Amino acid sequence: MSRLAPMRYKNFVWPHNPYTYSIDYERRVAAHPMPGGDCQLESLGQGYRVMRGEGVFVGPEAYRTFQALASIYYENTPGMLVHPVWQAAKVWFVELALAQEPRADYVRYRFTFWECPPPSQEGLKEVPSPQTGTGGAETRAQSGTAAYHIVVKGDTLWDLARQYGLALSRLIALNPQIKNPNLIRVGERIKVSG
Repeated sequence: MSRLAPMRYKNFVWPHNPYTYSIDYERRVAAHPMPGGDCQLESLGQGYRVMRGEGVFVGPEAYRTFQALASIYYENTPGMLVHPVWQAAKVWFVELALAQEPRADYVRYRFTFWECPPPSQEGLKEVPSPQTGTGGAETRAQSGTAAYHIVVKGDTLWDLARQYGLALSRLIALNPQIKNPNLIRVGERIKVSG
C-alpha cells in the first residue's frame, strides 16, 4: 500500500495528513414559476468548492506546528492547496479552529478552505463589434467607451464577471438596473466596462 503525499498550503507542509477530509460541490439553481403551478429550473453555474477537514499534530513540536499553520491562516492572501486526493486549487484559508484544549505535544484542529474564482485581470478586455448570435452563441456590443454583453441562454452574472475579469460586485455596480443578480434574461444588455 503506497503512502499519500503530504498536504501543502503555501509554504506549510503537513507533517502527516489530516485524518478526515470533506469537499462540498454546489450548483446554483433558480426556479422560475410557470403557469399551472410548474416551475422551470435554470442553472446559474457552479459555486465555489468548500474543503474541510480535521487532524492532529502530535509529538514535542505539536503546538509549534499548529502555531506555524495559524500564521499562514493570518496571511490575507489566497494560495495553492495541494491535497493528496483532490485536484490542486487556489483557495482562501477561511477557518482554523482548535477542537480541544491544546497541549505542547498534542493539538486537534479543524480547517476550512474556499476555492477562489479565476483571478481577475487588470484592465479591460477588448470587445469585438456587434455580432449576430445563433444557437446560443455569444453576442456583444460596444458603444463609445462602454462595452456591453448581450445575454444568451446559460449566462450568469458570476460567469460574465469571470469572463470579463471583473469582481462580481463591480459588475453589479455597473448594472444598477438589475434588481435580482441571480436572474438575468436572454437579450438583456449587461454593461461590462466603462
